[in-house]
Amino acid sequence: MNAEAANPATPGPVTSGHATPTGFRRKARPRLDLRRLGRAALLGTTARDRLPDAIGHVVDAHRAHHPDADLEPLRRAYLLAESSHRGQMRKSGEPYITHPLAVTLILAELGAETTTLTASLLHDTVEDTEVTLDQVGEQFGEEVRYLVDGVTKLEKVDYGAAAEPETFRKMLVATGNDVRVMSIKLADRLHNMRTLGVMRPEKQERIAKVTRDVLIPLAERLGVQALKTELEDLVFAILHPEEYARTRELVVRNAARRDDPLAETADEVRRVLREADITAEVLIRPRHFVSVHRVSRKRGTLRGADFGRLLVLVNEDADCYGVLGELHTCMTPVVSEFKDFIAVPKFNLYQSLHTAVAGEDGRLVEVLIRTHRMHKVAEAGVVALGNPYATPPEEQSTGDGERVDPTRPGWLSRLLEWQRAAPDPDTFWSTLREDLAQDREITVFRPDGGTLGLPEGATCVDAAYAQYGEDAHACIGARVNGRLATLSTVLKDGDAVQLLMGQDTASEPSREWLEHAHTPAARIAIQRWLAAHPAQDGTPGTGPEEAARPRPEDPAPSPEPVPGRPTAARVLADRAGATVRLAGCCTPVPPDEVTGFAVRGGAVTVHRTECAAVERMKSAGRAEVGVRWGEGAECRVTLVAESFVRPHLLADLTEAMAAEGAEIVSATVEPPDRQQVRHTYTVQLPDAAHLPALMRAMRKVAGVYDVSRARAQAPGI
Repeated sequence: MNAEAANPATPGPVTSGHATPTGFRRKARPRLDLRRLGRAALLGTTARDRLPDAIGHVVDAHRAHHPDADLEPLRRAYLLAESSHRGQMRKSGEPYITHPLAVTLILAELGAETTTLTASLLHDTVEDTEVTLDQVGEQFGEEVRYLVDGVTKLEKVDYGAAAEPETFRKMLVATGNDVRVMSIKLADRLHNMRTLGVMRPEKQERIAKVTRDVLIPLAERLGVQALKTELEDLVFAILHPEEYARTRELVVRNAARRDDPLAETADEVRRVLREADITAEVLIRPRHFVSVHRVSRKRGTLRGADFGRLLVLVNEDADCYGVLGELHTCMTPVVSEFKDFIAVPKFNLYQSLHTAVAGEDGRLVEVLIRTHRMHKVAEAGVVALGNPYATPPEEQSTGDGERVDPTRPGWLSRLLEWQRAAPDPDTFWSTLREDLAQDREITVFRPDGGTLGLPEGATCVDAAYAQYGEDAHACIGARVNGRLATLSTVLKDGDAVQLLMGQDTASEPSREWLEHAHTPAARIAIQRWLAAHPAQDGTPGTGPEEAARPRPEDPAPSPEPVPGRPTAARVLADRAGATVRLAGCCTPVPPDEVTGFAVRGGAVTVHRTECAAVERMKSAGRAEVGVRWGEGAECRVTLVAESFVRPHLLADLTEAMAAEGAEIVSATVEPPDRQQVRHTYTVQLPDAAHLPALMRAMRKVAGVYDVSRARAQAPGI
């Protein structure tokens, strides 16, 4: 593999580089000569207090972002790293010190603070030299020691395909305590990928696949787009060399064109904004190779405007919307292309307005609109936020700790929580990859004013487990934007969600909930419960939603006695030794008139005599068995409440039931129909004599117009 293929992100004169805003623009520097740096590191002399020439590029880049930074730690870290690695060589032939220098320069250009750069210079010393962690801590402090230790542990992780689940576990644990560990690791991998051409092809492919599957998704999660895009191009060149070559040819051919439709549209945008008196910088942002490849597959033949996008940079958030208004007023907008990631930021801190305008010739030009600070964060993610332990300026605090805390982003907190709860590595790995595939979060609001961050497509089941953890097993329903909703309801960004919890601490989740769970937290919690409570006869577990759909022809058994609780009302059958079950379709309780039928396994199922299933079972030739009520205490019954839709109805209804001593075992709420809603509750009563009083109390709740015992549908209905 030649040098050019090893560095596809910078194909000679074609790439003009990522646009950078005024105030954050860095001097254009050519690719560093690693051999020259190596000679400077080995042969250059440096006075005790003078910065070594070899780290001049690092210092320049660092000062561009942090002009007042104390450079003394960098000087001492470089001297320790250079002396420790002296005599070591890379496989490419350069002195080894060129590697930590290059990694540190990558981070410096992204705006990393001094502590991260210090740890980056030292990140291989403990692994590859005689320097110890204690020495690092003594000379540079515990913070640098911790970062070096974290990166060292990541270096020891086996990246083989068979070790993927455990690999990710270790990476998350190391990263979860300080995201700067992963920032250094990503920069380390980027430099290694840039110089991968000296490796054997099979090793190049193995490293590229792990980079694609493991590190690129994490770079996306951390919002470090500058690293992510270059890593994508490098992986693309190795794993898909033919498609990469075709894409590169398209880029080269477009760069040779004399006319540039993007430049023409940029001039028009500048004119529109100048006339509107909006101060803005309009830049052409070339697409990287993978992006060009994706667009070509989506649109077929590429036109000039498809090779890049316009980037409009302004000073204030309000200016972003001002620019959007002018563009949509003075040019032809493509409404389907509009996305507002300022009002609803992505999970990885990304904020921007996306839109597109159509030219007179029909060409489509995509436009990104953001502030200078948004652009810096879009490029460098958590790296751009400086010291994650420093208190952010008051004007930068949004009140949403999940989005602005770079030390522990919300998605990372959740991953750390459920990776510890995952029942096995395979479950962990499959759910992790699903989570990493999500590219957008939504925010829903709780009644207490708090928020929940969930992936797009999440349901009320996901919200329940995000808020209550495994206590969500007791969830019996939800109200979305004031209306009753099933747990399978898909939530939208900005929804207000109230989760309704039952009183039974031993409530069971339904296997059916797995079909509606999109988050690892929900899926793993449900799977853990199902694994610990296998069905006795191979049938799925019954949770609130399953219990609400009894089938007369397959009666539900009466519940087994729970230790420490009163026993349920007993039924005596005229068949010695037969197991007696109360039918789930009509849930008979004393003093209902009942009859029994012999079913499979020699059991007797008990129905109310008025149950529609009785005639059906008689017609089927089932043997009728005489049954009668014995002495007992508790009873279980299913009630149906029909009501009009109104705010707080479900809360009032469940409160009234609890006041009568009813324990809600399961419940379902059907979607509203013509402002009417149907609730089905299975409740445990201390005594059957309490049933009439319970039904009266439910009917007294405002909005409830009928309460009845559950009945099976008659044949033909």
